[in-house]
Amino acid sequence: MAHVSRRQVFAERAAVLIITVIFLLPVAWLITTAYKPSNQIFSIPPKLDFVPTLDQFRGVLAYFDVFSLVRSSVIISIGTVVLSLLLGVPAGYALARSKSRYASFFAYFFLAIRMVPAIASLIPFYLMMRDIGLLGTWWAVIIINTMLNCAFVTWMMFSYFRALPRDMEEAAMTDGCTQIGAFWKVAVPAARSGIIACVLFCVMFSWNDFLYPMFLTTLDSKPISVALLTAYGTKDITWGSLGALAHFSTIPIVLMALFLNRYFVQGATNGVQ
Repeated sequence: MAHVSRRQVFAERAAVLIITVIFLLPVAWLITTAYKPSNQIFSIPPKLDFVPTLDQFRGVLAYFDVFSLVRSSVIISIGTVVLSLLLGVPAGYALARSKSRYASFFAYFFLAIRMVPAIASLIPFYLMMRDIGLLGTWWAVIIINTMLNCAFVTWMMFSYFRALPRDMEEAAMTDGCTQIGAFWKVAVPAARSGIIACVLFCVMFSWNDFLYPMFLTTLDSKPISVALLTAYGTKDITWGSLGALAHFSTIPIVLMALFLNRYFVQGATNGVQ
């Protein structure tokens, strides 16, 4: 029995390793491409002993205003996160503590909003932003991302607050706190891991968003995700430039996910029920 168990564990670990390698190989290829000379990117057989060069990064930094692109991504992400939390967290708490039998229905209705295809809302939103003068600004992308991410935050925090016991909130209100005071002083600190998980989700959604910034921003307000498209020319794809730009696009979000990973897992598993 022990022999069978060890064999099963070995098979599971081998399967996980194979799947991990399959998913990481394209990423590894894209990363190494950024450090290869252009004439060695598609060499056959592939050269693994190449001499690293920074020529691709020099070309990208000379052709693109990388600081402006990353700044736009940061501003859009931060604006989306702040507005989504300010609207979604209180809404999720209100639904979780509501005595209405339709509270769960409304919570899942918000989740359904997040599932709306991006292209379905793009055209009417584009016309709306044009009419109110926000087309081509960061605000256009922040508003539509907030609309979608706030719905997700509401659903997730509804699940998280519903899983929290009400005893501490009731004790705080017995001591003189209002419902709002109990929310800020008791419920929000207790739901910290869920809120951090929402932050990570919102940042990932907004940082990696391509369709909305593509059509709603101008050259001065485009984020790094849209700049990746410039690597695709009419005749070929400049893979070296794409690999170099991918560094600026992926490293910030990966580092944030690594540092906040434990909150992300805890918040996602405890909250979504």
